[in-house]
Order: sequence, then C-alpha cells, then structure tokens
Amino acid sequence: MCGISGIVGPGADRGKLMEMVKTQNHRGPDFTGIWEDSGEVSLGHNRLSIVDLSEAANQPFHSDDDRYHLVFNGEIYNYLEIRTVLEDFFVFNTASDTEVLLKAWIHWGESCLDRFNGMFAFAIWDQQEKSLFAARDRFGVKPFYYHHSSDTLSFASEIPALFANGIEKIPNQSVWAGFFAHGTYGLPNETFWQGIHQLPAGHLLHWKDGVLNLKQWYDFVGRVKALVGTSHEDEEKYITELLKDSIKLRFRADVPVGFNLSGGLDSSTLLALVSDAFPHNSEIEAFTFYTADERYDELPWVEEMMKDRPYPLNKCLISAAEIPALTNTISKLQVEPFGGVPTLAYGKVFEAARKKGILVLLDGQGSDEAWAGYDYYFKKGGSLVQGVKSSPVKADALSKDFQSKSGNSAHPQPFDDRLLNLQYRDLFYTKIPRALRFNDRMSMAYSTELREPFLDYRLVEYVFSRPTEFKVKDGIQKWLLRKIAGNYLGDNISLAPKRPLQTPQREWLGTELQVWAGEQIQWLGENTDWFDVEILDKYWKEYIAGDRDNSFYIWQWINAAAILK
Repeated sequence: MCGISGIVGPGADRGKLMEMVKTQNHRGPDFTGIWEDSGEVSLGHNRLSIVDLSEAANQPFHSDDDRYHLVFNGEIYNYLEIRTVLEDFFVFNTASDTEVLLKAWIHWGESCLDRFNGMFAFAIWDQQEKSLFAARDRFGVKPFYYHHSSDTLSFASEIPALFANGIEKIPNQSVWAGFFAHGTYGLPNETFWQGIHQLPAGHLLHWKDGVLNLKQWYDFVGRVKALVGTSHEDEEKYITELLKDSIKLRFRADVPVGFNLSGGLDSSTLLALVSDAFPHNSEIEAFTFYTADERYDELPWVEEMMKDRPYPLNKCLISAAEIPALTNTISKLQVEPFGGVPTLAYGKVFEAARKKGILVLLDGQGSDEAWAGYDYYFKKGGSLVQGVKSSPVKADALSKDFQSKSGNSAHPQPFDDRLLNLQYRDLFYTKIPRALRFNDRMSMAYSTELREPFLDYRLVEYVFSRPTEFKVKDGIQKWLLRKIAGNYLGDNISLAPKRPLQTPQREWLGTELQVWAGEQIQWLGENTDWFDVEILDKYWKEYIAGDRDNSFYIWQWINAAAILK
C-alpha cells in the first residue's frame, strides 16, 4: 500500500507536487518518487514496500518504451496468475504486481480491470496521447480523491494532500448537514469539502485536454442478478473454498503478515481458516485491542480462541486518557468524520504491528454486509446504527437553515428484494465506504497495510446472490457462514449472537472525558452557525446526567469540532 498524487494540465508544478507527496509520507516511508514532464504532468508516489522489495519496483513506474507512467496504491492479489498469461507477450524486469498491472493495461486496456482481484487506485499517464487514465477497485478499498478546476486535474490518496496543493478548505455544508441529520457520509462521489470529489468505487476516469470523463466499470448489480438462480452441488463446500482462496491470496507478500482479532464470528472464522492454511506458522502474529473494562472487552473470547494455536497474540490497551490527543491527531489525517473510540483503538493495533515489523494485517470487514448480519435488516426502518434504541442523531439540534441543506437519506434500490436493497445500501453507500475509509487512514497512519479477505469480489457476489434462507434460517443470521465456522470452531463461537465492536465510549465521554468533550461541543456551537446552541447544550446536559442510550451524536459533535478547528 502506498500514497499516490498527481497534477495534470497547465497547473502541473513540481513544487506543489512535492508538498502533496510530503503530506502523504506516512503512507509510504520506504521510497519517495516524482516524475514530471514540465508544464504538462507531475506524478508522485510514497512507497510502502510489500511485494518485490527491490528498487526496480519503485514508482512512478515506467513502460519499457517510456510511453506510459504509472502511480499505483494497493495490491493485485492474483498478479502471479496474470503474469503467467502476459509472459507470452512481455519480458518482465521485476517481480512486482506494479509491473503486472502496467503491462496488463497496455495489453488489454481498461478491460484489464475485470481480471484483477485486488484493492487498487492507480493512474497512468500516456505520454503520446497526453492523457490520463485512472481507476478504483470494485468496493473502494483504496481511496482516490481529485479536484478538477478549469483545465487542470489534481488527485491524491488523501484529502490533506489536495489542501497542500492549494485547494481551499471549505466545508461541503450539504454533506455535513446530512451527516448530522441522518448519520450519512455523502454520496460515493462526494466528500465533506467543496470542490474535492471521490472517484466512486468500481469507476474509472479519463482526462485529456482539460476534459474529464467518468465511467462505471464494475456492474455489481448485473453480476449478482446473473448469479441468482445458479447453484453448486455443495454450496457449503464451494463457499468454504472461496473463503480459503481469498485468504491465501491475501497472504501473498514479501514481508510478515498478521491478522486482527476480536471475539466475533467474522474474525473467529478468519482465525480458523488461517489456522487451516498455516497450521504451524508461528511467524504469523495476531493483534487485538482492549480497554480493561470487562463490560465491553472481548479479550476473554480472544484468549479462548487462541488456545493451542501457534500464533503470538499481541494485546493493545487503549485508555480514556489517550483519546483527546489521538482524536486530534487522527482528525488531521482523516479530515472527515470517523467512527469514534473503536476506530482510535484500531490505531493502537496498527501501531503495535508496525513496531513488531508486521507490515500487513488481515481483518474480517465486509462479512455482515454480504451475509445480512446486522439486526436492523429485519426491523422496520433499516437504521444505520447497530444496537441502539433511541435515535442515533439529533437533527433538531441543527439550525433550521442548516438542516434544510441535508436533503434526504434515500438510496438506489436496484433489486426487487428489500433485504438485498438494504445490503446494497450498506455495501456501496453507508457501512462499507465509511469503514474502508476509517481503516485505510488508520492503517496508513502507522505505515501498515490492511487486507480484507471477506471483500473478495467473487465471495461477495456469490453470497449476496444466495436466497435469504442461506443467510437467515430459524432466526439465525449469517446461517451458512456460521455452519462453515462450526466445522472449525465450537458452537459457543459459531452460534454466538452478533455483538457490535464496543468500547466504553458512552461512559468515558460522560465521565473521565466529560470536560474535554464539553469543550469540543461548546466550540462547535460557538464557531459555526449550524446549530441551535440551546438545544445542543440541552442534549449535552442530559447526556452527562445519565441519558446515554447511545453516544453516536455526542461523538459526531466532538469529531466535527476536532476536524473543523
């Protein structure tokens, strides 16, 4: 995983690009590369060396004839299989997936994207045509932000790099209003900042002569509908093999690989399948966080699962005292709202992994969306927040003018089935996009790479297309996945109810962190015209008095203050 940046058009400037690259150094501290054609294009890259650690694989990467110039963030997991096909047409000079990507694009054009199993965001400059091609992976695991003004396009892996290029930092009020009113994070092409856009997941872009065109290259809906009605003789065996292959592909690296672990079904299944694939490899390390609060900690579950397994378990403690400083630090990297104390705790895991030299971690993200694992899928309304009774947002605390900018939280419904539409919403509009953003910034903040085996497109498409009874049976959600897990784990784990990844956030914000939290909320009310300050203050006072069914809205306000200051 790395950081990419670039400026194409008359505004291309080496000095500005160097500032962009410097801003993203944490994404790739192993090598910094810049290539430019003065006045036309400047490309930058921060490398975190994972596959082929040699200098020959550094970027920007150039074609043999020097026509094409590539900057690439991510991994092509099936690069060895693709390389085998391409060796009939090309001589390879490195052992990297970067070279495979570029030669695949030269050979197949944009249709190469359909062959890639991976996470990626990349851009290729064609020196002959004076054009740029860029693409983002199917589910948007890797980020691609851009600003298009007049006839110049600038792009980067992180928003602060675009600020470093001189893009003005103006809040996108409609997205912020939607966040506070509905708990949404904008559309797939939007960000929380005016003039800065995302290339949506599964999309590509072409730029030439100042003209920018976007196109969807991945048709998830079409592929799922084509799979509906198909089946395998032994569905359980077929899906198990998909899971195993996804994990094996994501263990491809020339650096140590580990995995994140909680007490839940998804990471437990990951542990079981890692154990099946690598039963005696004590170099594979596991990481988990805890808060020393037994009401929330899953450490006993984790320790029970790790019994008799060869993998060292690294336990990462996070305390209330660390939260203010971590919030300020991570807010400057995320520059968009993120998921509270659990996200900060996740950072402790990546920090510990980096210190131990484990540069690649796997986790269980994506399973709930494919397997219909959230309880709200089967409740009226389909709330966006798991496990809360009262409203997670407080729209009435907003000023009337600001609230009017929030629009509505409706999303496309391309399927005839309500459950599939809710899953689709979470996969492309709500849960997965925001979780992937949180996770990318947190892992890269500590120069580590995170891989998501449950988001292998083959697995997601197939499981998504299965009948409801494969996902829910006899009131048990994620039924077939639990059955698969039960082949490797005890019923106490495979049949355990869904538990949100929790920390004592509710308690901390109302007790140990009350003064700090109150200061952030006060600042937000006094320094924006977005809120009715009296109502904002009323909700805060009720919260510290003990009305704490959830702390989602309290964290929203604290997080916004940290970002906007």
